[in-house]
Amino acid sequence: MAGWTPTLSPGDTPLYERLLDALRADIASGVLGDGERLPPQRDLAHRLGLGLGTVTRAYVEAEKVGLVQAHVGRGSFVRGATAAKPDRTGDGGPINLFHNIAPSGPADARLADTLTRLRRRPDLIEHLGYSPSAGLEVQRRAGAAWLERSGGLTGADWTRLACTAGAQQALALAFGAVARPGDTVLCEASTFYGVKALAEHAGYRLKGLAMDAEGLRPDALDEAAATGASRVVAIQPTLQNPTGRIMSADRRAQIVAVARKRDLLLIEDDIYAVYAPNAPPPFAVLAPERTFHVSAVSKSLAPGLRHGFLIAPPGDHMDRVLRAVRALAYAPPAFGGLIATQWIEDGTADAIVAEVREEMTARLVLARQILGDAIETPMSASAPHVWLPMSELDAERLAGRALRGGVELTPPSAPVVEPGATTGLRLCLGAARDREELERGLRIVAAAVSDVDERSRAVI
Repeated sequence: MAGWTPTLSPGDTPLYERLLDALRADIASGVLGDGERLPPQRDLAHRLGLGLGTVTRAYVEAEKVGLVQAHVGRGSFVRGATAAKPDRTGDGGPINLFHNIAPSGPADARLADTLTRLRRRPDLIEHLGYSPSAGLEVQRRAGAAWLERSGGLTGADWTRLACTAGAQQALALAFGAVARPGDTVLCEASTFYGVKALAEHAGYRLKGLAMDAEGLRPDALDEAAATGASRVVAIQPTLQNPTGRIMSADRRAQIVAVARKRDLLLIEDDIYAVYAPNAPPPFAVLAPERTFHVSAVSKSLAPGLRHGFLIAPPGDHMDRVLRAVRALAYAPPAFGGLIATQWIEDGTADAIVAEVREEMTARLVLARQILGDAIETPMSASAPHVWLPMSELDAERLAGRALRGGVELTPPSAPVVEPGATTGLRLCLGAARDREELERGLRIVAAAVSDVDERSRAVI
């Protein structure tokens, strides 16, 4: 039924699951009969106002549970109403190259001992009460010390640091301090999906700017800023997400020069600095008078801690941030920050990071061996993600083929702000349970790359 237009149920479950449930229901009710052809994925995505990646995943999942059968060049056809709802809670799901997180082993091995030591802290009971809006002083001081020794933030001032519920909240607070709904925010042509989600939620307009091998181009920033349409720039100078590129010291100096010339405010997401210890100093060191610095322990110690940091530039920016905290959350959560603070103070955080870097170095070697020239040359020996540059269409095809083979990748459209400018696929190396699982996933991706390359060469 080429004209099939399903009705998606409301709810908080992912869109692809709701589309899959609608397909299952229409097969069970007889709306779709055995052998009927489903609409092309791109047509259905347009009809429902969904991303192509969402529809692709629903079709792939439908094929995996036996609801449909796909034929290359012909389309997807209904197989019948007997397939059971898949178990999404077991270990039989796809290999995760989707989540950009650190391997969990180093933190897992230390948690039990840490909880025992927390009982002996004289300030333990204080963490049961409300924190100040910026966080407890002990956590703020520890955060500043951590940013200085792990992120190159020389002279980090704890009095201008607010603890947050992860880096995403820190970004939201920084944006809210300097932008209003309808304002334009400048960023890289492909950027962290959290920035896109934040802009969509708060009503900001994102303007994606041209990139090169070092990330955001200064000339593109200067040209966009010259119009006066925006004074706010969201930027990732170190291991940019999704491309993994790192700005040189000279590039950072050029960006600072443009920012001062055009009186721009920089919102610097430096959460991956811990994976590039030799990167140049962050913008918060180079231009502290105009930089909001965002970081967290989520990507290096444990994502469940949800403990982030926001350093505001001088002036009334910190007051604006704290007013927003009081309005939205009153205070940051204390116990994730307590564990992070304990680890920072006693050196456990340094030990975890050292082990995580060692593991990521080994995983990156695997990725380079298996994928070769398909990936852009990594800018750090322990980079947590790699970039496969290609057209958005080829990226969609590759992601679909990989998912069919049992590997989940970041949807290619997720980071794109300026279509056609910087496109490709991000592979995250940390979430796989071990190197053996990662190797299996990478080989599936490599086979999908070959299939897509072969199809592209066949187009005349």
